[in-house]
Amino acid sequence: MMEATNAELYRLVLTDAPYVIGAYAILWIAFVVYLSMVLARMMRLEKEVDLLESAVSKRSGE
Repeated sequence: MMEATNAELYRLVLTDAPYVIGAYAILWIAFVVYLSMVLARMMRLEKEVDLLESAVSKRSGE
């Protein structure tokens, strides 16, 4: 048989579990959004660097 304090702790944990799960879900969503924004910017910057490299090579070749 569980002690009264253990039963109370389990009751508290089970009632707060949706909030903890929701908080983790929000954190993961925010992390995925941030990561996708960083990757999109990185890809855009790579394209820009390629464009600048081709412009410099054309200019130096002339």
